[in-house]
Amino acid sequence: MAREQAQPNIGPLGPGNDPVKDPLKSLGSVLTGTLILEAITIFLILLVILKVDDGAMWTTFNWVYITVIGAAHVIMAFLQRIPGAMWINLALQIPLLLGFFIHWSVTAVGVMFAIVWYYIVKLRSEMIQRMRGGYLVTQHIGSSADPAR
Repeated sequence: MAREQAQPNIGPLGPGNDPVKDPLKSLGSVLTGTLILEAITIFLILLVILKVDDGAMWTTFNWVYITVIGAAHVIMAFLQRIPGAMWINLALQIPLLLGFFIHWSVTAVGVMFAIVWYYIVKLRSEMIQRMRGGYLVTQHIGSSADPAR
């Protein structure tokens, strides 16, 4: 019995060409926007640790920890073109998830944005899978399968 290799699921118009507009470049804007929104939310945690228990949690370590994480998110928002930026974005979630020693709200923000990042990674993988199978309309523009041609 010969081993059959799994063929990728090819769309009805064939594998197509490279997309006219690369959807992965557009994803960089989504990543940038997500990082900026996350940075704003992280900086708002500073108000939480200042006001809760009459400022008992406002220690130098706590506010520096939160500020550094927020600043790292802002810096990464402008570096989405570098190789491995997605991995760095995902690594930035770890200090938030481990922030329970400062206040539980830090971990709560980390969990919420971890769900957002999971969704973004899932969409990115589906987009890549569809590009491999030729399911994107822009992969067939200008080809013989294009009815406008």
